Amino acid sequence: MQRYAVILAAGKGTRMKSELPKVLHEAAFHPILHYVLDAAEAVSAERILTVVGHGADQVREVFEDRCEFVLQREQKGTGHAVMEAMPALTGAHGTVLILCGDTPLLRGETLDDFLGAHEREGAACSVMTARIDDPFGYGRIVRGQDGSLLRIVEQRDASPEEQTISEINSGVYCFDLDFLREAVTELRTDNDQGEFYLTDTVAICNEKGKKAMAWAVNDFEEVKGINDRKQLSEAGKILFRRKNDALMKEGVTVISPETSFVDPDAEIGYDTILEPFCTLRGKVKIGTGCTIGPRSELTNSSLGDGVRFWQSIAVEAVLGNDCNIGPFAYLRPQTQLADGVKVGDFVEVKNSTIGEGSKLPHLAYIGDSDVGSGVNIACGTITCNYDGFHKYRSTIGDHVFVGCNANLVSPVTIEDGAYIAAGSTVTKNVPADSLAVAREKQKNIQGWARNFRSRHQK
Repeated sequence: MQRYAVILAAGKGTRMKSELPKVLHEAAFHPILHYVLDAAEAVSAERILTVVGHGADQVREVFEDRCEFVLQREQKGTGHAVMEAMPALTGAHGTVLILCGDTPLLRGETLDDFLGAHEREGAACSVMTARIDDPFGYGRIVRGQDGSLLRIVEQRDASPEEQTISEINSGVYCFDLDFLREAVTELRTDNDQGEFYLTDTVAICNEKGKKAMAWAVNDFEEVKGINDRKQLSEAGKILFRRKNDALMKEGVTVISPETSFVDPDAEIGYDTILEPFCTLRGKVKIGTGCTIGPRSELTNSSLGDGVRFWQSIAVEAVLGNDCNIGPFAYLRPQTQLADGVKVGDFVEVKNSTIGEGSKLPHLAYIGDSDVGSGVNIACGTITCNYDGFHKYRSTIGDHVFVGCNANLVSPVTIEDGAYIAAGSTVTKNVPADSLAVAREKQKNIQGWARNFRSRHQK
């Protein structure tokens, strides 16, 4: 049976107090709609339609490669949003899943179980429900004496007796697509809000003698929606907690799960240790046996096995095995380190390749450079790669030794085995196995310091 998904994401999210559409606010480093799309993709939906309204262009720009879009020009309720999506599913048959764009905690495996139950029972309409201690604000599930689903009543339309019901509507539905296509044409606006309620499809289902089913989720946490910044923060904490729990089950040591912020998309090998206050954002991949030190930040970067990364930052960098980074190093985009490279304190590397076993121990800047293996670049060395208009590359061969406080003015080539004397400003290529000395000859002026002091001490 074909499966489809319709995600309702047209609302502004007034309580967020923001110009940004609600579904683009981030929890655990991703817009909350990202997680809803993940869940829909996990159940192998043939097509995913996202209904957009407020900030439609912004939502399209972020997710243009992940789903189709339907525009709801006026927000006249959940039923109206589904009405707007129906023409895009003309001629389609099967099961359609209706999701809210602000429920980032819903798991794909839970949706798969829900869909499976709906399809096995031959239901025309199924609603995911949950039981909570304080149901205020939620639509209530009204069941018959035999436990069958009769209807869903919204908080503002519920009678005092109905308001005591603790089973609530999660906002997640399954429908037989042919039934839904017919049912939405029968929705009316005779309610307190004057809107088309999708919940009314339950009563329509019963009126037509078709099966309506309520399916209770085990964990209410999964169906929590986001309405304000506090709930957004809480959702982020849950997503981070889930990720850390999964990592620890896979053999990763997370010393302080409460202060380790790991992107749900990150991959980390066993026997790796995450120290407190590390942040791993985006497509981060870390090998086995690594140590990610406190206050380290990795963004869209890859680390091999046995890497020690200590109080440093890497953005779109690739590191080989057994590299030793930090503290206070900054690896900028397009940095590539081979195996066994050391990048020490207050070293910045950008758009450069560093060969196997090379060392940049401290206080250096290497930009737009290709550095060979076995190279030592001493304290205070910089590549002068920018003339105010253009960037230029430098090439440093294997087993080169660069002394302290050297300036390598790009473009320049230092061939294999060459030495650069401390304090040199190198503007010309250096042949292999040569010593380059490019500095002023020292001049000592006898008595100058004594005379200087005497003038200023009077």
